[in-house]
Amino acid sequence: MKRPTSMTRNAAGGDLMPSPAAVSVTPGYVQVGEGYAATYVLCGYPAEVGPAWLDPLLSYPGRVDVAVHLDPVAPQLAAPMLKRQRARLESSRRLDADRGRLDDPMVEAAAADAAGLADRVARGAAKLFDVGIYVTVHARTLDELATVTAGVKAAAAGVLLDLQPATFRHQQGWIATLPVGVDPLRMRRILDTTALAAAFPLASADLAAPAPGVITPPDGVLYGVNTTSNGVLIWNRWAQDNHNSVVLARSGAGKSYFVKLDVLRNLYQGTTVSVIDPEDEYAALADHVGGTVIALGRPGVRLNPLDLPADTRPDTLTRRGLYLHTVIAVLLGTPPPPAERAALDRAITATYHRAGITSDPATWTRPAPLLRDLADTLTADSDPAARQLATRLAPWTVGNFASLFDGPTTTTPGGHLVVWSLRHLPDELRTVGTLLALDAIWSGIDTPTPDTHRRRHLVVVDEAWLLMRDGEGRRFLFRMAKAARKRSAGLAVITQDAADVLSTDLGLAVVSNAATQVLMRQSTQSIDAVSEAFGLTTGESRLLLSASRGEGLLVAGGSRIPFRSVASAAEHTLAVTGFELEKSDR
Repeated sequence: MKRPTSMTRNAAGGDLMPSPAAVSVTPGYVQVGEGYAATYVLCGYPAEVGPAWLDPLLSYPGRVDVAVHLDPVAPQLAAPMLKRQRARLESSRRLDADRGRLDDPMVEAAAADAAGLADRVARGAAKLFDVGIYVTVHARTLDELATVTAGVKAAAAGVLLDLQPATFRHQQGWIATLPVGVDPLRMRRILDTTALAAAFPLASADLAAPAPGVITPPDGVLYGVNTTSNGVLIWNRWAQDNHNSVVLARSGAGKSYFVKLDVLRNLYQGTTVSVIDPEDEYAALADHVGGTVIALGRPGVRLNPLDLPADTRPDTLTRRGLYLHTVIAVLLGTPPPPAERAALDRAITATYHRAGITSDPATWTRPAPLLRDLADTLTADSDPAARQLATRLAPWTVGNFASLFDGPTTTTPGGHLVVWSLRHLPDELRTVGTLLALDAIWSGIDTPTPDTHRRRHLVVVDEAWLLMRDGEGRRFLFRMAKAARKRSAGLAVITQDAADVLSTDLGLAVVSNAATQVLMRQSTQSIDAVSEAFGLTTGESRLLLSASRGEGLLVAGGSRIPFRSVASAAEHTLAVTGFELEKSDR
């Protein structure tokens, strides 16, 4: 006979804990260290079970250990066992008939089931297993133990499963639910292959609950309701390996609605938030919470790319020069050829020197030069490549696109929520506007501070494809994603062009550097690329193709949680766009 197989599923997850210092045994529970545990045996089963009939126990929102112990019954023992069972049931039916009693429906059903099972076993279509199913409930206090136990029993009774306490044997029950493959209780029931297979997979659709005695800080954010178990999905991005997130969805899937709720709930917890807003969707939210809106493209609103960050690093001027290379490449659409790059490098240094800014940090507080000053320096250069580059920069220095750059920076970002609106920028300036806004945000994050407890900062880049369609922009976003964690910052990238983002190495790297990944409804054209990049199953791919607005899939490590965004009436008003609000009022 094969060795018994034992499988234990811990609803709290995590690694094995060290052995407790002491175990106190009572008739109704055991005290394990500083926690309490009570074990229950699954004794009663319904006549028929559906798929995943153990899910109510596995998905219960608490620390619940469910152990299934299996012993295969040898075929030479299964047939006589079923024969004796059928004989007992048949004798009961005949005795009732001889005495003139009415048929017992339970006996009739059991006799029919036994006959059918015996037929399948004889033909080799099914096998029998000696099965013990035990449930151990954990809690920090006895009152909590009673409350959680009542909830677990109610959840089991909802699917006609009967749980009975292992009175005077809770220590053996606790051992039976440890992942050691030992069953001291030996309270078994014969199940066939079909009923046993319907209990699999032994996995919960909900996130694991914390272990007893582990106090987790209230840093999680409500993402929504689990569409599989109706459990509440609360996720803490700040407790992950990195604080970055990515949201991929087609247009109209509800991604902005979900992100605005995420922003609002992070603000509740004191997180500083900066948003790159291409369509002016976050203005109502900023107005409600007293945030700042910087509307790039409005008359009189300027952002000088030559501004120096307010720090004292010895290489600040060099870093700014390298950043200006990126800005120029984004303005031109492609990196300039080598000769123009060399001329640009000379011109950057000369432009700062003309403004009185040198390698001496004492000069860095002087007014920074403007982009047109850089163009004038290039024009004055005797190198033809420099004059050629100045000519190519003319639209942004003296032409139609110069309004964003033709003066010193007008607004210094500050406050708990800063929204950089790009709606009023022409399409030709949106990419560079996104880059300039991100640079201003990053300068505030990257500035050294004597405070060792740096405040958390969430940077939201909505419609990130605007920046990621440019090679230099993708590189800047990738560097920011890599460096954010060390500065207590998180980068949230939201885009609807999933296929375009995932088709480039840098775009895929930005996605891969996000510990929190949220997928919402996808188009049929992009679902193959998304499925391959995230390793989705066929069922998960179909879910994303048919998801309703506001529904999505949280992908975080080994967790795959389908959910639906939920909001209070006040949050809903702030999260919907003007068109959606008008539509919902009809």
